[in-house]
Amino acid sequence: MSIQEKAKRYEWCSDTVLELREELDQVIAVAERGGASEPGIPMEPGGWWHSYVCPTHHTELLFDPLEEEAAQFVCPYGCEMNGEPYRGAWLVFKHQSLARYALQAAAVYAATGMSRYAELGRSIIVRYAEQFPHYPVHPDASPWMLKGRAFHQALTEAIWATTIIRAYLLLVDEGVSFIEGEDKLHVFFDMLESSMREYHGILTIDRGNPENNYTAWLNAALSCVYAARGEREKLLAQLDAIGGFRHHLSIAVKPDQLEFEGSIYYHAFVVRAYLISAEMAARFGEDLYSFNGEQGQTLCGMLSVLVQLADAEGCLPALHDGPYWREPYARELAEIFEIGLTHFSIEDCLPLLGEVYRQLRPQHHSRGGLEAVLYGTGDWRKSVPRDRQESVILPDSGFVVLAQLNNKLSCLLDFGAHGGSHGHYDKLNLMLSHRSYQLSPDRGTVPYGSPLKKEWYPHTACHNTVSIGGRSQHEAQGTCLKYERSEGYSYAWLRTCDAYDGAVLDRHVLINDFWVLDWFEVRLEEQEQVDWWFHYKGKLNSGIDEVSSSEQSAASAEPLGEQDGYSYIQEISRYNPASPLVYPLRIEQLVLPGEPSTKEVVSAVLWADAGASLIRVLSPGTADDPTQLSEGILHRQIGDNLRFIAVYCSGNQLPQLSWTESGELMVILNGEKALASKRYELTDNGLKERQAK
Repeated sequence: MSIQEKAKRYEWCSDTVLELREELDQVIAVAERGGASEPGIPMEPGGWWHSYVCPTHHTELLFDPLEEEAAQFVCPYGCEMNGEPYRGAWLVFKHQSLARYALQAAAVYAATGMSRYAELGRSIIVRYAEQFPHYPVHPDASPWMLKGRAFHQALTEAIWATTIIRAYLLLVDEGVSFIEGEDKLHVFFDMLESSMREYHGILTIDRGNPENNYTAWLNAALSCVYAARGEREKLLAQLDAIGGFRHHLSIAVKPDQLEFEGSIYYHAFVVRAYLISAEMAARFGEDLYSFNGEQGQTLCGMLSVLVQLADAEGCLPALHDGPYWREPYARELAEIFEIGLTHFSIEDCLPLLGEVYRQLRPQHHSRGGLEAVLYGTGDWRKSVPRDRQESVILPDSGFVVLAQLNNKLSCLLDFGAHGGSHGHYDKLNLMLSHRSYQLSPDRGTVPYGSPLKKEWYPHTACHNTVSIGGRSQHEAQGTCLKYERSEGYSYAWLRTCDAYDGAVLDRHVLINDFWVLDWFEVRLEEQEQVDWWFHYKGKLNSGIDEVSSSEQSAASAEPLGEQDGYSYIQEISRYNPASPLVYPLRIEQLVLPGEPSTKEVVSAVLWADAGASLIRVLSPGTADDPTQLSEGILHRQIGDNLRFIAVYCSGNQLPQLSWTESGELMVILNGEKALASKRYELTDNGLKERQAK
């Protein structure tokens, strides 16, 4: 269905086209106030966008796409930066915004037939084609980068080029002539093809790294060039080349459909590149949408696996490297989910797409924006949270989701490969979600120009797992020794022997209709300090502060350590049980605002053996704003055979824990409607749940 047909048929589309027109009218008005008839094209190449970050607050700097020029760059807290690398990073956003305006203008012209928008899009494209040869192969790019012209990185250039060429193709499809700029466009396309092919060869042949996410974008850019020039044979040859679309899908995506780095951000990043390649191939009658990789990998499967990993609200976890929230990322998700609905009829994408639009359009909570007009179709049905989240295991990628219909809590665990250069030292990380919010999420990663990228976010102490000796884990891989899913409970037994020399880490997590039981065992060759971490979103209203003064010590003014992220952790208070008896720890009322202004409570109980330390901590928060500190609990023990046990449940009622004479753990919950009571025994075959007598 054409954009014009959609605008006539669907109210959401006609309303959105009007919004996009008004935005473009602002762009033109700003240019006219500056004495020009159209927005200017920067003569300088862009730098590295990851440098666009405040060195004090570690938040991304503010960017206004309507700003024609900028010399000062401001963070959300008012800090002002000047010069490089901020100027170069700003130019990245400026170049990208102009390419987006070209595509937006093409879409508005396709919907309305109004020539001023065709001319705006055509002008931006031709002027970039004219300027592109004058950008140097970037002299300031870092040695590890494949250098671009308009940007430090050829990767950024490939992404930008696909937007420019998609705008060009849409305008051509709508009958717009580029005869006056034809020579300039030929040079532009020739230079793009030459550089993209060169870098494709470097990655796939010289470096032997064809699975790199770069490669997917080089493929996408080349596909766009070949589509623009009508070169069917070249496009088909590229699809079948080493590192081409078909080969890349087979080697860069695991059989369970997740991209090999285990990052949701880079997974979506690669999916988007694949979909652009498929869009270009379809112009020549070649169907990549239904192509199957050597182990069953498909574009539909890559979208469906995101549904499996999303929580009940439709929020995706920020696994490994990747932002916790960014507007450009949300737009990318809107694009791939709209295509998922249009091409694959994946109805389960609706809650995820609805969540994306809630983030992008908080005042509307509805479908809208450029991605909706370009790729969406059909009537928009207001999405609602899924009625249930289901347990699932991704055995190749190493993630497991545990959920039960009658439990508001669910969890996601990471036991897979490290994830290459975008991996974190987070094996056996546990992420808990409430149906209304993420309770203990992976915090994502700040822009790479921030020191926190290397000094905090990848480290073990930033995650909900264990660290030993105050050190982060090695690059490690785990295994799932047992996964059970039944009507009454779901259970996973995860192990890694790679995280520390001579250490075996076992995590047993079981969820039933009442609670989540987390039982972590650590076996070492010699005694060491073992730290069990639980970082959460919300406020602790009662818990370890409710102890006698003889067992509680004042907070230390010093950070917890000097290496591997410990220097970023502040101690609030410390609880040192003096009794030789097993000691409970209660954390309750972890509260976040709901809609409208409701409060949800999660109650937790930690079992602390004698000699343990229970420490309340603060640390940099989720990557969208690290200054909003996260609270957490550090459970510290010293020994060579240790256990850490926690039970979480929704509501105000705290679980009761005790041990039987035979060594079984008793968990009792006195609920409003019923009494839940279970016994747990840890055996050589895993954790066994039995009804208490």
